Amino acid sequence: MRVLLVDHSAALLGNLNAYFAANGITTEHTDTGEEALELVRHYDFDLLILSSTLLDMDPSAVLRRIRAAGRTTPALALSSMRNPRARMQAFAAGADDVVDQNIDRAELVARIRAIIRRSRGHSQASLQVGAVSLNLEMQTAVANGTSLALTAKEFALLQLLMMRKNMVMTKEAILAQLYGGLDEPEVKIIDVFVCKIRKKLAAVGVADFVGTVWGRGYTICDQSGRADPATPTMPMPTEATRRLAFA
Repeated sequence: MRVLLVDHSAALLGNLNAYFAANGITTEHTDTGEEALELVRHYDFDLLILSSTLLDMDPSAVLRRIRAAGRTTPALALSSMRNPRARMQAFAAGADDVVDQNIDRAELVARIRAIIRRSRGHSQASLQVGAVSLNLEMQTAVANGTSLALTAKEFALLQLLMMRKNMVMTKEAILAQLYGGLDEPEVKIIDVFVCKIRKKLAAVGVADFVGTVWGRGYTICDQSGRADPATPTMPMPTEATRRLAFA
C-alpha cells in the first residue's frame, strides 16, 4: 500500500513513517497542497491523508480540487474532534473518512486498510483467490489450509497482485508500490520476492499461482479470468525528479 501524507508537521511524519513502514505501508510526503495536487495528478496512490492544517491552503480546498479534476483517490482527513465544522467540510469535499488528528496509530492503520479495501471492491478484511487467502488485519497468509511464513515485503507483494487479480503489473510499478521511491533497490529484487513466494506456495501444494507475462510483469489470475492488458500504477518519482519538476 502506498499513501501520500500531506502535512507540514515534522513531528507527525516522524511519528507515523516508521510505524507505517512496519505495517506494510509506504509513505510519500509533501507539506503543501499545491505539490499534493501535482503528485495526485501524475501518480497513483492507494490513499491520500490530509492533515488539519497546511502551509499554503485549506485541506478541504485541496480535496475539492482533486475531486474536480476527476481523481478518485481515496482520502482520509485528520481533524480535531473539537472542530465539527472542519470535519463536515472534509466530508463535503470528498473525504472517505475523517478521524481525530490524535488517533491511535493502530486504529489509523486499520482505517487505512479498510478504506483501501473498499476502494478496491473488497468489503471484508480478507482476500481470497483460489486456495490462497490473506488476512489484511493480521497480515497473515494461508494456502491450502497451511499458514505461510512471509516477510513483510512478500506479503505486500502478494496482497498487491491479489487485489489487482487478472491485471498485469510491471516490476517497476510493483517496486514503486513497495518502496515508494525511498531507498529503492534494483528492480530485480521483485524477481527474488516472486521466486520466494512461489517456493513457499509450491511447498504447500499451490503451483503456478503467480504468473509471469514475459516482457511485461507479473499477474495473478482467478479461475474465470485472464490477465487484462492494462498495466496499472505509474512509478513514483525519485527525489531528484521531483526537485526538477517543482524547480
